[in-house]
Amino acid sequence: MKGFGRRQNGCPESVGSYAFRGINAMIMVCIAMIMLYPFLYVVFASISDPNSLIRHRGILWKPYGVQLDAYSLVLNNPNIAMGYLNTVFYVVLGTVINMAMTILSAFVLARRNFLLRKPLTLMALITMYFSGGMIPLYLQVNRLGLLNSVWALLLPTAMSTYNLIIMRTAFSNIPAELEESAFLDGANEWVILFRIVVPLSMATLAVMVLFYSVNIWNGWFNAMIYLQDRKLFPLQLILREILIANDTSSMTVGMTGDKVPLAESVKYATIVVATLPVLCIYPFLQKYFVKGVMIGALKG
Repeated sequence: MKGFGRRQNGCPESVGSYAFRGINAMIMVCIAMIMLYPFLYVVFASISDPNSLIRHRGILWKPYGVQLDAYSLVLNNPNIAMGYLNTVFYVVLGTVINMAMTILSAFVLARRNFLLRKPLTLMALITMYFSGGMIPLYLQVNRLGLLNSVWALLLPTAMSTYNLIIMRTAFSNIPAELEESAFLDGANEWVILFRIVVPLSMATLAVMVLFYSVNIWNGWFNAMIYLQDRKLFPLQLILREILIANDTSSMTVGMTGDKVPLAESVKYATIVVATLPVLCIYPFLQKYFVKGVMIGALKG
């Protein structure tokens, strides 16, 4: 808008238009509060006095007495530290594997002169709707000797078909003339991939990194199935024991009397500690999110 009360074409804005924008603004504020409040509740509960938190009922608008004992217990817990290191390792190595597999596969499927382009794309699409199931996959992982190893978490999920299709479409949108001119200059397929295709698809690549890394960071089900050694447990599996199995004994052992309610604050503090890294990374990749998905969107 160029001026208050006027549209871009210079005509005065009607009362109905004001009301429409006002209602939209109120709806968006309500949605934002609904989405933000659960996280604020967890943060407030994690730093509140445990005894006051146990007695509180209803909505929590502020912390009741700031106390950081729960964070001290969480950060000093060896299981949390071990889970953090394991998860960071899984995220870094897993994302590298995911991106390498997705980029190479998408580049092949995006070749316009590749004879098997359509059959291989169809085979990839079939896996989005049909799978062997959990038990056959477990038996296959066991037969390959991957059970109770880090590779059981990384190799079976080395590539997402959905992300592959987005990447392939993004590569296909690059003008063929660029590749043809590179061929005339003596470039091979590897040079075209890493000197032309990848630099022109950085927005889509950033989104894929976000998708893969967040998925690995939040993953716990495969670890619960394939891992028995606690030294290999990711952070989310430790978090599951604390929240769902209600097991805070490793952090609250020896507590008696008025210290027992601290176990409730420990749960909230663990959630904050496990969520904070993703919240810190996401703002830096957010600007690529819409652009990357739109570039790689399926064309009709």
